[in-house]
Amino acid sequence: MSPANKVYGLLGLARRAGGVVPGTEAVREAVRDGRARLVVLATDASPAQLDKVERTLAGRPAPRVSFGDRSGLGAALGKRPVSAVAVTHPSFAHQIVAELEQGSEVVASSGVEG
Repeated sequence: MSPANKVYGLLGLARRAGGVVPGTEAVREAVRDGRARLVVLATDASPAQLDKVERTLAGRPAPRVSFGDRSGLGAALGKRPVSAVAVTHPSFAHQIVAELEQGSEVVASSGVEG
């Protein structure tokens, strides 16, 4: 299984465990509340959506990665396409980052905080 498929699988498992928050506004709220352990941004998200999330992330410790497209992220979560997903479960956040680093799929990131 490719690292990308593993990441999509981990996102699906995290969703079933209640460990993700999908959608730009929900992600921004999770970042502000300090619940986001990792923010996954779709590579094809609109600049306006990315800017909203990046502004919210400024000065906050939540790491971010660019991965997949909106359709793929949404499908992994059993939802319609989404531009951003916050992983709120620390273990899943660490596993996702490890898979992305192993497969060199990370476009941009900073360290995961537990």
